[in-house]
Amino acid sequence: MVDKANSTSLEQRNQRILRRGLEEKRAQAIRLIEAGTSPDVVAEAFSCGRSTVYGWWAAYQQKGEAAFAVGKAKGAKPKLSKRQTTQLYKWIVGKDPRQLRFEFALWTREMVRSLIADRFGVEMSPQGVSELLHRIGLSPQRPIVRAYEQDPERVRRFKEEEYPEIRGRAKEAGAQVFFQDEAGMRTDHHAGTTWGALGKTPIVRGTGQRRSLNMISAVSPRGKLHFTFVEGKVNAEAFIEYLKKLLHDVRGPIFLICDGHPSHKAKKTAEFVASTKGRLELFFLPPYSPELNPDEWVWRNVKSGRVGKMAVRNVEEMRQGIETAVARLQGTKEIVLGFFRSPDLSYITA
Repeated sequence: MVDKANSTSLEQRNQRILRRGLEEKRAQAIRLIEAGTSPDVVAEAFSCGRSTVYGWWAAYQQKGEAAFAVGKAKGAKPKLSKRQTTQLYKWIVGKDPRQLRFEFALWTREMVRSLIADRFGVEMSPQGVSELLHRIGLSPQRPIVRAYEQDPERVRRFKEEEYPEIRGRAKEAGAQVFFQDEAGMRTDHHAGTTWGALGKTPIVRGTGQRRSLNMISAVSPRGKLHFTFVEGKVNAEAFIEYLKKLLHDVRGPIFLICDGHPSHKAKKTAEFVASTKGRLELFFLPPYSPELNPDEWVWRNVKSGRVGKMAVRNVEEMRQGIETAVARLQGTKEIVLGFFRSPDLSYITA
């Protein structure tokens, strides 16, 4: 007979055995008992305690073969109640950490751990916090930063009232709608990742000079992209020159939507627009709302998606890279139209 002090249940001694295998062992043990084998002998044969075998037999007498099934192992009792985990989720998803007197704007595991200890009086390990966050449907993500100066009501009004009116007027006038934006790019801008040996950071050679190029573009919901480089700063004069090129290259009336950059609202710009006698009209996005402008996606694609991965060696190489990236977008309407599928831009195609 197995020494009781050294015997443990089959479940404890075989934690790594597949559930199905354990169920088969239980069935085998019951069949041996039914064939006349003593439960003590069965216990010794299966290296488990007598009480375990007798427990199987008793369960079999009551439930039949259903007694062979192995239930899922129970984990440790949660340290937070359902009410507490619900409240924690609301804090993390619904509040800026600074609203809860934290220093940073991004939630970290240590901040959540501190919040749990402060509000619920429960101490948790960093690993325990990670498991908890995953369990309630949260994961570490790169956030989208929005300007706190943005007026949500002003944004709502533009999406639901102003833009639909602009679109309706454009349809009546036979005008094309374009969204416009400026961008600058420096030769030392890098983006993306590369493969390399484990534990050894790859070195990619690019210029250390900080030369820059300025650009202006406009994109339409129909997938058209208009682009030009700007020599020097983007001021009213440079913006007007761009408008002249846009009017030259695009037939018919143009409704141009842009942000509140000083060059867009300058007196010289207003005078030029008036001189077009209705062929060009300017409209303005709400302040601090770049996410409403699909042209931002154009620059994101050109700068981070393409040229930023080149590690350019001089400004001429960067210029060629930008031209190639823009030409690719101009020749592939599907990519440009894909920018408008962003949730922030759904108001344009709604």
